[in-house]
Amino acid sequence: MIVRILGEGQFRVDDDAAAELNRMDAELEAAVERGDEAGFTTALDSLLARVREEGEPVPPDTLEPSELILPHEGSSMDEVRKLLTDDGLPTA
Repeated sequence: MIVRILGEGQFRVDDDAAAELNRMDAELEAAVERGDEAGFTTALDSLLARVREEGEPVPPDTLEPSELILPHEGSSMDEVRKLLTDDGLPTA
């Protein structure tokens, strides 16, 4: 699975981690829907950290379709609201 962190690059993540990443993505979306700024920050930081821990960076000169696109570190809740779709964060 290829995950893109906006402004940072792509990471190749083992498909076994997909369920956990999707769960974490759902937590992020729920925090946005509740307007829970603290929960949002915690969920975003945790999700990005997990991708970095589990993933292997894709070389910058390689572009592959991303299955999950995540906001950059430090994104505001308003920025993430604009990225969200009915099915969670957009996939490419």
